[in-house]
Amino acid sequence: MSDVSAGGGIPNLGDHPEPHGGSLGARLNWLRAAVLGANDGIVSTAGVVVGVAGATSDRASIVVAGVAAAAAGALSMAAGEYVSVSTQRDSERAMLHLERRELHEDPEGELEELTQLYQAKGIGRPLAEEVAKALTAHDALAAHAEVELGIDPDDLTNPWHAAWASMAAFTAGALLPLLVIAFSPATIRTWVTVLAVVAALALTGWTSARIGRSPARAAALRNVGGGVVAMAVTYAIGSLVGTTLA
Repeated sequence: MSDVSAGGGIPNLGDHPEPHGGSLGARLNWLRAAVLGANDGIVSTAGVVVGVAGATSDRASIVVAGVAAAAAGALSMAAGEYVSVSTQRDSERAMLHLERRELHEDPEGELEELTQLYQAKGIGRPLAEEVAKALTAHDALAAHAEVELGIDPDDLTNPWHAAWASMAAFTAGALLPLLVIAFSPATIRTWVTVLAVVAALALTGWTSARIGRSPARAAALRNVGGGVVAMAVTYAIGSLVGTTLA
């Protein structure tokens, strides 16, 4: 139960303030990316091992294919995320450099621009001018970056963090189908893997929906449906190729 201040019934949050602002949004985006990365690891690795299982019953071949798929997928995710976030950070730096130059060359014009930006948010002209002057005096670049560009100059995206996070999430997801199919009895390994993957996809679908505050059931069903289709297709291809080569 929250404490209530003696003044007017306003909850006293104490040492547990409710998170606000861009930092919360950034954390939610990272968490959502981690869930989706794990989901990719589950689906792609499950598709490979189930496909190979459709072509051969040799456990070693299935495991080698699964390990190769997991490693390649994790490295691909890391590289793609690094390139993507590096490009984003370069763009942010370029915009901040331009804004810094404009502040140096035309401070009055930039002050007027900031005032108008606050007016566009519904603040009256006198208060908008007062706020713009106060923020400019405190940190002009940060004020313009936040309102005009939506960037925090002290918290730019880190491509290495993104790359490692994507690799770790993908690997964690890939381990499930790989371990299940490696240690299950040969007669039921495919079905056990399918059931484990369905359960995991339902969980990741539910989790991603809860993070985004969207309907969990629909997200879980979409997730499971996509994974089942992927495994069915790769199993059919593996069975066809295995039969043809045999």
